[in-house]
Amino acid sequence: MALGFGIVGCGMIADFHARAIAETSGANLIGGTSRNLESANRFSAKHQCRTYRDLAEMLRDDAVGAVVICTPSGAHRDPALAAARAGRHVVVEKPLEITLARCDSIIKACDQAGVQLATIFQSRFSECWQQLKRAIDQGRFGRLALGDAYVKWYRTQQYYDQGAWRGTWKLDGGGALMNQAIHTVDLLLWLMGPVSRIAAHSATVAHERIEVEDVLTASLQFESGALGTLEATTAAFPGYQKKIEIHGSQGSVSIEEDRIVRWEFAKPMAVDRQIQEQMTRETSGGGGAADPSAISHAGHRAQYRDFVAAVRRDRKPAIDGHEGRRSVALTLAAYRSAKLGKSVKV
Repeated sequence: MALGFGIVGCGMIADFHARAIAETSGANLIGGTSRNLESANRFSAKHQCRTYRDLAEMLRDDAVGAVVICTPSGAHRDPALAAARAGRHVVVEKPLEITLARCDSIIKACDQAGVQLATIFQSRFSECWQQLKRAIDQGRFGRLALGDAYVKWYRTQQYYDQGAWRGTWKLDGGGALMNQAIHTVDLLLWLMGPVSRIAAHSATVAHERIEVEDVLTASLQFESGALGTLEATTAAFPGYQKKIEIHGSQGSVSIEEDRIVRWEFAKPMAVDRQIQEQMTRETSGGGGAADPSAISHAGHRAQYRDFVAAVRRDRKPAIDGHEGRRSVALTLAAYRSAKLGKSVKV
């Protein structure tokens, strides 16, 4: 029997979830709800599913076995708690929440209810990032030295003005780092391991009427002893592909968006030639560099396949609540460092 999904929050990102669910074996989109009933009706008509007046009505429908939270970041906790307490599995768009206390409350509620919890970080499922993770786990880099992440994107003033919640601490939880760069923060932590200390600077330089940063830079000290840098902005016209570079004593890899552009190791393996051949053929789109809707739903689809399998096999999803919490912890440490003007522990 297919796992039925209900979506809370019927904005732009909900469309990507709906398309991913439609292409996932063993999954079925039952319906959606939103604070704006008009938005919910448009969503339901587009995806041929039911409109619920509110979350309570959705949770009364036994066909809904899992609830997907696509509300603004600072409004993830309450619907997630309600879904868990009603015995529904929970999928939460990035970030899990905007404070660690709110993240922990979601994790605790799902654990107590015995339901599965996933945080959406679909980039991890792309083959290039999987290849890089395998190379790190195999020790091909020797001693890791540097892990650098760059998200130099562009958002117009209209982007912030068209949603009253955008650019606010209460509902966005932060700016370029918490909102746009959080996927890349997750990737960097997944690849390089935990960060022990961070020293950050942030500013709002190119946008008006927002409370949060549109540019942030930080230096990182990883628990492994490696160092790194982190840059995030929505003020870099016209917007460039996200990039992560990993360097070690025996190898270096650079990935832009979902395309490997450098793959060099002191001890070559057969897979290296295949990857280098792919590098000359593959192209990569702009991702969300200038347009938040210009992304593929393929990563969401891969993550839904993992989530459905996790529910069926009663195992944790690949990216559960604890995994989702890590990037929030680092982001909040960066904000704390920028505010205090000194490095802080993570």
